[in-house]
Amino acid sequence: MVVIGREGADEASHLDTGERRKPRGREGANGPAGRLGYYRARDGSRGAAVDFDLDCPHAGLVVGKRGSGKTYTLGVLAEGLLAADGIAPVVVDPMGAFAPLADADVPATVVDPRVCADALGPRQWCTVLGLDPERAAGALVWRAASERATLDGMGEWIAAAPAADATRRAAENLLSLAASWDVFDPDGLSVSDLCGGDLTVVDVAGLDTRPAGAVLSAVATALYDARVGGETARLPWLLVDEAHAFTDGVAARPLRRLLTRGRQPGVSVVLATQRPSSLPSTAISQADVLIAHRLTSAADVDALRAARPTYLDGDFASRLPTDTGEALVVDDATESVHRVTVRERETTHGGGSPRASDRPSATTRTDGGI
Repeated sequence: MVVIGREGADEASHLDTGERRKPRGREGANGPAGRLGYYRARDGSRGAAVDFDLDCPHAGLVVGKRGSGKTYTLGVLAEGLLAADGIAPVVVDPMGAFAPLADADVPATVVDPRVCADALGPRQWCTVLGLDPERAAGALVWRAASERATLDGMGEWIAAAPAADATRRAAENLLSLAASWDVFDPDGLSVSDLCGGDLTVVDVAGLDTRPAGAVLSAVATALYDARVGGETARLPWLLVDEAHAFTDGVAARPLRRLLTRGRQPGVSVVLATQRPSSLPSTAISQADVLIAHRLTSAADVDALRAARPTYLDGDFASRLPTDTGEALVVDDATESVHRVTVRERETTHGGGSPRASDRPSATTRTDGGI
């Protein structure tokens, strides 16, 4: 058995083709690991098991074109985290793909995207509202965010501030816009909500990019600060689907901090995207585990190759899988590359595309319609 992301993992059974039935997440001699999938033997049969290390913090990247299985793989990782002890798994779900977990017989909770206004710092408030902090309205919002902890409090502070009427109106209008997003609440998600041990799915489906980014920013900051401040003994894992939507907005700085500095306090982050070329190079170069599904865009392939030249030199495009559910796994811990068939989910996958053939045929209607 091979454990991706774990130095010194036993690879003696690399070519073993016998199926090994084990729990998806479990405690081994070297800590918890989750079943990622299997090698494919030369005769096409299922080979040795491939696990994913859950004991140590990681920065992971799951990539693949639409329909290649990247969100499915993110769900496989989430299932492994569900079964592991000492971990606080959190999924930020912009597509509703993880909503079925609410009805599954697993320790998972789908929560509304509500965060405290002071979970965003003054700079982040300017970013999410599209303000230049060096200009009048931006400076006013910066001061309000520094002085008050709630959205209402920020509005009251601005209303009483000694500023020009036009500046005050501009700031008030933008705070009204933020209030209309309905994501800021004094009783928003807390550390105890996020680090209780169950899988927490933060459902941002239906939100525009800016409010969804604000929620992700608050969650990423809370997980990092909780570990640095000793508020939780659990090791947080943050899984983000469609990550390309968030890496250049208000969530960019918190995500970059997890990628570059999350290991020391013990915070893991896994980003999934269909457009790796839209990610900052840091997101690719800092990932110690890369799971690559099918990619056909030359820009996406080049982005991976440029950031990871040690492992992805040569004709990288020809090494990428072509079938759904197949993955090329680049493991920095063991300095190795693996071809893996991702295992089947044990919970319902909510990320599939709807089909016209799924709806009842017009000929089967019983209400008299045509």
